[in-house]
Amino acid sequence: MNKAQLVEAIADKVGGRQQAAEAVDAVLDAIVRAVVGGDRVSVTGFGSFEKVDRPARYARNPQTGERVRVKKTSVPRFRAGQGFKDLVSGSKKLPRGGEVSVKKAPKGSLSGGASTRTAVKKAAAKKVAAKKVAAKKATAKKTTAAKKTTAKKTTAKKTTAKKATAKKATPAKKTTAKKAAAKKTAPAKKATAKKAPAKKATARKTTAKRAAARKK
Repeated sequence: MNKAQLVEAIADKVGGRQQAAEAVDAVLDAIVRAVVGGDRVSVTGFGSFEKVDRPARYARNPQTGERVRVKKTSVPRFRAGQGFKDLVSGSKKLPRGGEVSVKKAPKGSLSGGASTRTAVKKAAAKKVAAKKVAAKKATAKKTTAAKKTTAKKTTAKKTTAKKATAKKATPAKKTTAKKAAAKKTAPAKKATAKKAPAKKATARKTTAKRAAARKK
């Protein structure tokens, strides 16, 4: 049986799979924290969990037979309670229905006592803090996405407005330039027209003078 199967096994007894998962996590977390802190967690009829220190020693490598020095370390140890041992050995039979009958733990049976309760409270506080952090991150992501969308829309509007202004301004400039060119060309044409009659009059006078000179 793995953890998921354990959760499924107790889900109906604690009101649902979510509640069962949270209960299993809280119990395991409390036991681990208490044992790491040096406390002994004892459950009457089931067993006890404790931390055991192992001194430095020499051991042999099973493959090569070489002697190896092992450093000092600490390991967790579980000792089954008498009720658990009796059920496993067969001296007591498991009940067909309902829960296994183990002795109820008297007050203070958890040697960790206050430390264990503190560990449980810390675990619950950590879960609440993690949920709050996740909620803040989600809100921050939504806010950032909204700001980016608004900025893109604003930029698009500004670009469209600039293009529209440029389109309106270009024909107006061309029209103004054409009018100015037309004004400059018109006086020049008039001046040319005025000079032309003057040349014709001069030519006539010259012809008349020549004719008068011939008659004389």
